Amino acid sequence: MSHSNWEHIEEEIKGQKEFVDSFFSEIEKVIVGQRYLVERILLALLANGHILIEGLPGLAKTLAVKTLASVVQLKFSRIQFTPDMLPADLTGAPIYDQRTGTFQVKKGPVFANILLADEINRAPAKVQSALLEAMQERQVTIGEQSFVLDEPFLVLATQNSIEQDGTYPLPESQLDRFMLKVKISYPSRLEEATILRRMAFTRTNIEVNKVLNPDHILALRGLVDQIYVDPKVEGYILDIVEATRTPEKFGLTDLKGYIQFGVSPRAAMHLSLAAKAYALIEGRGYVRPHDVKQIARDVLCHRLIEGYQARAHDMTVEKIIRKILDGIEMP
Repeated sequence: MSHSNWEHIEEEIKGQKEFVDSFFSEIEKVIVGQRYLVERILLALLANGHILIEGLPGLAKTLAVKTLASVVQLKFSRIQFTPDMLPADLTGAPIYDQRTGTFQVKKGPVFANILLADEINRAPAKVQSALLEAMQERQVTIGEQSFVLDEPFLVLATQNSIEQDGTYPLPESQLDRFMLKVKISYPSRLEEATILRRMAFTRTNIEVNKVLNPDHILALRGLVDQIYVDPKVEGYILDIVEATRTPEKFGLTDLKGYIQFGVSPRAAMHLSLAAKAYALIEGRGYVRPHDVKQIARDVLCHRLIEGYQARAHDMTVEKIIRKILDGIEMP
Protein backbone atom coordinates (compact mmCIF):
# COMPACT_ATOMS: atom_id res chain seq x y z
CA MET A 1 0.00 0.00 0.00
CA SER A 2 1.38 3.42 -1.01
CA HIS A 3 1.89 6.16 1.57
CA SER A 4 -0.79 8.42 -0.03
CA ASN A 5 -3.39 5.59 -0.02
CA TRP A 6 -2.68 4.81 3.62
CA GLU A 7 -3.02 8.51 4.58
CA HIS A 8 -6.33 8.71 2.68
CA ILE A 9 -7.77 5.69 4.56
CA GLU A 10 -6.53 7.12 7.87
CA GLU A 11 -8.38 10.38 7.16
CA GLU A 12 -11.59 8.51 6.26
CA ILE A 13 -11.39 6.48 9.47
CA LYS A 14 -10.85 9.59 11.58
CA GLY A 15 -13.95 11.03 9.92
CA GLN A 16 -15.95 8.03 11.13
CA LYS A 17 -14.70 8.25 14.74
CA GLU A 18 -17.62 10.52 15.68
CA PHE A 19 -20.12 7.82 14.66
CA VAL A 20 -18.23 5.14 16.61
CA ASP A 21 -18.14 7.33 19.74
CA SER A 22 -21.86 8.14 19.34
CA PHE A 23 -22.60 4.42 19.07
CA PHE A 24 -21.07 3.78 22.50
CA SER A 25 -22.66 6.82 24.16
CA GLU A 26 -26.15 5.88 22.92
CA ILE A 27 -25.86 2.28 24.15
CA GLU A 28 -24.48 3.48 27.50
CA LYS A 29 -27.77 5.36 28.03
CA VAL A 30 -29.37 1.94 28.55
CA ILE A 31 -26.54 -0.47 29.43
CA VAL A 32 -24.48 0.23 32.55
CA GLY A 33 -20.90 -0.99 32.21
CA GLN A 34 -20.38 -3.92 29.79
CA ARG A 35 -18.20 -1.69 27.58
CA TYR A 36 -16.13 -4.76 26.72
CA LEU A 37 -19.20 -6.65 25.47
CA VAL A 38 -20.57 -3.70 23.49
CA GLU A 39 -17.16 -3.08 21.89
CA ARG A 40 -16.89 -6.74 20.86
CA ILE A 41 -20.41 -6.72 19.36
CA LEU A 42 -19.50 -3.65 17.24
CA LEU A 43 -16.24 -5.32 16.31
CA ALA A 44 -18.09 -8.42 15.02
CA LEU A 45 -20.55 -6.24 13.11
CA LEU A 46 -17.75 -4.32 11.37
CA ALA A 47 -15.71 -7.46 10.65
CA ASN A 48 -18.71 -9.37 9.23
CA GLY A 49 -18.49 -12.05 11.91
CA HIS A 50 -20.77 -13.72 14.46
CA ILE A 51 -20.42 -13.61 18.22
CA LEU A 52 -21.14 -16.05 21.05
CA ILE A 53 -21.81 -14.45 24.43
CA GLU A 54 -21.45 -16.54 27.57
CA GLY A 55 -22.40 -15.35 31.01
CA LEU A 56 -24.60 -15.87 34.02
CA PRO A 57 -28.34 -15.11 33.75
CA GLY A 58 -29.36 -11.51 34.39
CA LEU A 59 -26.23 -9.80 33.05
CA ALA A 60 -28.11 -7.80 30.37
CA LYS A 61 -26.95 -9.93 27.42
CA THR A 62 -30.35 -9.74 25.70
CA LEU A 63 -30.86 -6.06 26.57
CA ALA A 64 -27.45 -5.17 25.08
CA VAL A 65 -28.35 -6.84 21.77
CA LYS A 66 -31.81 -5.21 21.61
CA THR A 67 -30.28 -1.80 22.32
CA LEU A 68 -27.66 -2.39 19.61
CA ALA A 69 -30.39 -3.12 17.05
CA SER A 70 -32.12 0.17 17.95
CA VAL A 71 -28.95 2.24 17.70
CA VAL A 72 -27.84 0.80 14.35
CA GLN A 73 -31.29 0.88 12.71
CA LEU A 74 -31.31 -2.78 11.75
CA LYS A 75 -34.08 -5.37 11.64
CA PHE A 76 -33.83 -7.32 14.87
CA SER A 77 -35.19 -10.79 15.56
CA ARG A 78 -35.02 -12.91 18.71
CA ILE A 79 -35.66 -16.62 19.09
CA GLN A 80 -35.55 -18.61 22.30
CA PHE A 81 -33.84 -21.93 21.63
CA THR A 82 -35.49 -24.95 23.32
CA PRO A 83 -34.90 -28.73 23.30
CA ASP A 84 -38.11 -29.38 21.32
CA MET A 85 -37.34 -26.78 18.66
CA LEU A 86 -37.46 -27.70 14.96
CA PRO A 87 -35.41 -26.20 12.08
CA ALA A 88 -38.62 -24.70 10.63
CA ASP A 89 -39.06 -22.66 13.84
CA LEU A 90 -35.85 -20.88 12.86
CA THR A 91 -35.91 -20.80 9.06
CA GLY A 92 -39.61 -20.88 8.24
CA ALA A 93 -41.59 -23.39 6.17
CA PRO A 94 -43.80 -23.77 3.08
CA ILE A 95 -47.46 -23.17 4.08
CA TYR A 96 -50.33 -24.45 1.94
CA ASP A 97 -52.66 -21.66 0.78
CA GLN A 98 -56.18 -23.08 0.27
CA ARG A 99 -57.31 -20.09 -1.80
CA THR A 100 -54.66 -20.50 -4.48
CA GLY A 101 -53.95 -24.20 -4.04
CA THR A 102 -50.22 -23.49 -3.84
CA PHE A 103 -47.53 -23.47 -1.16
CA GLN A 104 -46.34 -20.07 0.08
CA VAL A 105 -43.10 -19.72 2.00
CA LYS A 106 -43.52 -18.25 5.46
CA LYS A 107 -40.12 -16.91 6.48
CA GLY A 108 -38.82 -17.51 10.00
CA PRO A 109 -36.99 -15.24 12.46
CA VAL A 110 -33.61 -15.89 10.79
CA PHE A 111 -34.63 -13.36 8.12
CA ALA A 112 -33.30 -10.32 9.96
CA ASN A 113 -30.12 -8.25 10.11
CA ILE A 114 -29.42 -9.21 13.72
CA LEU A 115 -30.56 -12.60 14.98
CA LEU A 116 -30.42 -13.05 18.73
CA ALA A 117 -30.16 -16.81 19.29
CA ASP A 118 -30.97 -16.95 23.00
CA GLU A 119 -29.59 -19.95 24.92
CA ILE A 120 -28.32 -21.51 21.70
CA ASN A 121 -27.01 -24.63 23.44
CA ARG A 122 -30.57 -25.72 24.32
CA ALA A 123 -31.43 -26.65 20.71
CA PRO A 124 -30.68 -30.08 19.19
CA ALA A 125 -28.17 -30.75 16.37
CA LYS A 126 -30.70 -30.52 13.50
CA VAL A 127 -31.51 -26.92 14.49
CA GLN A 128 -27.81 -26.13 14.85
CA SER A 129 -27.19 -27.33 11.28
CA ALA A 130 -29.95 -25.04 9.95
CA LEU A 131 -28.31 -22.10 11.69
CA LEU A 132 -24.91 -23.18 10.36
CA GLU A 133 -26.02 -22.63 6.75
CA ALA A 134 -27.26 -19.13 7.58
CA MET A 135 -24.02 -18.25 9.38
CA GLN A 136 -21.64 -19.58 6.76
CA GLU A 137 -23.45 -19.27 3.43
CA ARG A 138 -25.59 -16.22 4.35
CA GLN A 139 -28.55 -18.08 2.88
CA VAL A 140 -31.42 -20.30 4.04
CA THR A 141 -32.96 -23.29 2.27
CA ILE A 142 -36.70 -23.85 2.75
CA GLY A 143 -38.02 -26.87 0.88
CA GLU A 144 -36.34 -26.70 -2.52
CA GLN A 145 -35.80 -22.94 -2.50
CA SER A 146 -32.77 -21.02 -1.28
CA PHE A 147 -33.11 -17.46 -0.02
CA VAL A 148 -30.20 -15.05 0.32
CA LEU A 149 -30.19 -13.19 3.65
CA ASP A 150 -30.04 -9.40 3.78
CA GLU A 151 -26.72 -7.74 4.61
CA PRO A 152 -25.52 -7.00 7.14
CA PHE A 153 -26.37 -10.29 8.84
CA LEU A 154 -25.09 -11.04 12.31
CA VAL A 155 -25.84 -13.91 14.69
CA LEU A 156 -25.50 -12.98 18.34
CA ALA A 157 -25.86 -16.16 20.33
CA THR A 158 -26.05 -16.41 24.11
CA GLN A 159 -25.50 -19.32 26.44
CA ASN A 160 -25.59 -19.50 30.22
CA SER A 161 -22.39 -20.77 31.77
CA ILE A 162 -23.91 -22.60 34.75
CA GLU A 163 -26.93 -24.45 33.39
CA GLN A 164 -26.15 -27.92 32.08
CA ASP A 165 -29.55 -29.66 32.30
CA GLY A 166 -31.24 -29.88 28.92
CA THR A 167 -28.30 -28.41 27.03
CA TYR A 168 -26.46 -29.69 23.96
CA PRO A 169 -22.76 -28.85 23.62
CA LEU A 170 -22.20 -26.86 20.44
CA PRO A 171 -20.29 -28.92 17.85
CA GLU A 172 -16.76 -27.74 16.99
CA SER A 173 -17.81 -26.93 13.41
CA GLN A 174 -20.47 -24.56 14.77
CA LEU A 175 -18.16 -22.94 17.32
CA ASP A 176 -15.59 -22.32 14.58
CA ARG A 177 -18.14 -20.21 12.68
CA PHE A 178 -18.25 -17.69 15.52
CA MET A 179 -15.60 -15.03 15.07
CA LEU A 180 -15.62 -14.19 18.78
CA LYS A 181 -16.66 -15.75 22.04
CA VAL A 182 -17.04 -13.26 24.86
CA LYS A 183 -17.39 -14.19 28.52
CA ILE A 184 -19.02 -11.54 30.65
CA SER A 185 -18.99 -11.29 34.43
CA TYR A 186 -20.73 -9.44 37.25
CA PRO A 187 -20.81 -5.63 37.26
CA SER A 188 -18.64 -3.71 39.71
CA ARG A 189 -20.23 -2.37 42.92
CA LEU A 190 -20.37 1.15 41.45
CA GLU A 191 -22.02 -0.11 38.24
CA GLU A 192 -24.54 -2.17 40.23
CA ALA A 193 -25.43 0.88 42.33
CA THR A 194 -26.09 2.81 39.08
CA ILE A 195 -28.31 -0.04 37.82
CA LEU A 196 -30.32 0.03 41.07
CA ARG A 197 -30.86 3.79 40.86
CA ARG A 198 -31.91 3.56 37.21
CA MET A 199 -34.39 0.78 37.88
CA ALA A 200 -35.86 2.71 40.80
CA PHE A 201 -36.54 5.93 38.90
CA THR A 202 -37.03 4.86 35.30
CA ARG A 203 -40.62 3.96 34.58
CA THR A 204 -40.44 4.26 30.80
CA ASN A 205 -38.06 2.92 28.18
CA ILE A 206 -35.01 5.10 27.59
CA GLU A 207 -35.00 6.51 24.07
CA VAL A 208 -31.84 6.02 22.01
CA ASN A 209 -30.89 7.81 18.81
CA LYS A 210 -30.20 5.88 15.65
CA VAL A 211 -26.54 6.39 14.79
CA LEU A 212 -25.80 3.94 11.95
CA ASN A 213 -27.86 2.43 9.14
CA PRO A 214 -27.22 -0.71 7.00
CA ASP A 215 -25.52 1.25 4.17
CA HIS A 216 -23.24 3.02 6.65
CA ILE A 217 -22.25 -0.30 8.24
CA LEU A 218 -21.43 -1.82 4.85
CA ALA A 219 -19.33 1.27 4.04
CA LEU A 220 -17.45 0.85 7.34
CA ARG A 221 -16.82 -2.80 6.44
CA GLY A 222 -15.28 -1.59 3.19
CA LEU A 223 -12.93 0.60 5.26
CA VAL A 224 -12.03 -2.34 7.50
CA ASP A 225 -10.99 -4.30 4.40
CA GLN A 226 -8.57 -1.51 3.44
CA ILE A 227 -6.83 -1.25 6.82
CA TYR A 228 -3.13 -2.03 6.49
CA VAL A 229 -1.61 -5.13 8.09
CA ASP A 230 2.20 -5.14 8.04
CA PRO A 231 3.89 -8.46 7.08
CA LYS A 232 5.48 -8.54 10.57
CA VAL A 233 2.01 -8.30 12.16
CA GLU A 234 0.78 -11.05 9.83
CA GLY A 235 3.72 -13.14 10.99
CA TYR A 236 2.74 -12.48 14.61
CA ILE A 237 -0.82 -13.70 13.90
CA LEU A 238 0.51 -16.86 12.24
CA ASP A 239 2.90 -17.48 15.16
CA ILE A 240 0.02 -17.31 17.67
CA VAL A 241 -2.12 -19.70 15.62
CA GLU A 242 0.77 -22.11 15.04
CA ALA A 243 1.68 -22.08 18.74
CA THR A 244 -1.73 -23.60 19.52
CA ARG A 245 -0.78 -26.58 17.35
CA THR A 246 2.95 -26.97 18.01
CA PRO A 247 3.76 -25.00 21.18
CA GLU A 248 7.17 -26.67 21.53
CA LYS A 249 8.28 -24.92 18.31
CA PHE A 250 8.03 -21.63 20.21
CA GLY A 251 9.72 -22.84 23.39
CA LEU A 252 6.38 -23.51 25.12
CA THR A 253 7.22 -27.14 25.83
CA ASP A 254 5.16 -27.24 29.05
CA LEU A 255 1.97 -26.71 26.98
CA LYS A 256 2.47 -29.68 24.65
CA GLY A 257 0.52 -32.16 26.78
CA TYR A 258 -2.21 -29.64 27.58
CA ILE A 259 -3.52 -29.09 24.04
CA GLN A 260 -5.53 -31.80 22.29
CA PHE A 261 -6.36 -29.80 19.14
CA GLY A 262 -5.05 -26.42 18.04
CA VAL A 263 -7.14 -23.81 16.26
CA SER A 264 -8.27 -24.03 12.62
CA PRO A 265 -7.05 -21.88 9.68
CA ARG A 266 -10.28 -19.89 10.04
CA ALA A 267 -8.88 -18.62 13.35
CA ALA A 268 -6.03 -16.81 11.56
CA MET A 269 -8.47 -15.16 9.14
CA HIS A 270 -10.79 -14.10 11.96
CA LEU A 271 -7.89 -12.83 14.06
CA SER A 272 -6.69 -10.63 11.21
CA LEU A 273 -10.18 -9.32 10.41
CA ALA A 274 -11.05 -8.66 14.05
CA ALA A 275 -7.73 -6.82 14.58
CA LYS A 276 -8.51 -4.60 11.57
CA ALA A 277 -11.98 -3.81 12.94
CA TYR A 278 -10.42 -3.08 16.35
CA ALA A 279 -8.00 -0.63 14.66
CA LEU A 280 -10.95 1.16 13.03
CA ILE A 281 -12.74 1.48 16.38
CA GLU A 282 -9.50 2.96 17.77
CA GLY A 283 -9.40 5.41 14.81
CA ARG A 284 -6.36 4.02 12.99
CA GLY A 285 -5.74 2.87 9.41
CA TYR A 286 -3.22 0.19 10.37
CA VAL A 287 -3.07 -2.78 12.75
CA ARG A 288 -0.64 -2.80 15.66
CA PRO A 289 0.56 -6.04 17.30
CA HIS A 290 -1.18 -4.80 20.46
CA ASP A 291 -4.53 -4.90 18.59
CA VAL A 292 -3.97 -8.58 17.80
CA LYS A 293 -3.08 -9.36 21.42
CA GLN A 294 -6.13 -7.46 22.70
CA ILE A 295 -8.66 -9.57 20.79
CA ALA A 296 -6.76 -12.89 20.50
CA ARG A 297 -8.41 -14.49 23.52
CA ASP A 298 -11.92 -13.83 22.19
CA VAL A 299 -11.02 -15.27 18.78
CA LEU A 300 -9.20 -18.38 20.05
CA CYS A 301 -10.82 -19.50 23.31
CA HIS A 302 -13.74 -21.41 21.73
CA ARG A 303 -11.56 -23.08 19.10
CA LEU A 304 -8.71 -24.52 21.15
CA ILE A 305 -9.50 -27.89 22.77
CA GLU A 306 -7.59 -28.73 25.92
CA GLY A 307 -6.41 -32.28 26.66
CA TYR A 308 -7.13 -34.46 29.71
CA GLN A 309 -3.79 -33.49 31.25
CA ALA A 310 -4.82 -29.82 31.23
CA ARG A 311 -8.07 -30.60 33.04
CA ALA A 312 -6.21 -32.68 35.62
CA HIS A 313 -3.88 -29.74 36.34
CA ASP A 314 -6.65 -27.08 36.33
CA MET A 315 -5.18 -25.58 33.16
CA THR A 316 -8.08 -23.83 31.47
CA VAL A 317 -8.20 -22.78 27.81
CA GLU A 318 -7.92 -19.13 28.93
CA LYS A 319 -4.73 -19.90 30.87
CA ILE A 320 -3.24 -21.77 27.89
CA ILE A 321 -3.96 -18.84 25.56
CA ARG A 322 -2.48 -16.39 28.08
CA LYS A 323 0.72 -18.46 28.23
CA ILE A 324 0.90 -18.49 24.41
CA LEU A 325 0.40 -14.71 24.18
CA ASP A 326 2.97 -14.08 26.91
CA GLY A 327 5.43 -16.53 25.33
CA ILE A 328 5.42 -15.14 21.79
CA GLU A 329 7.37 -11.96 21.23
CA MET A 330 5.48 -9.06 19.66
CA PRO A 331 7.16 -7.51 16.59
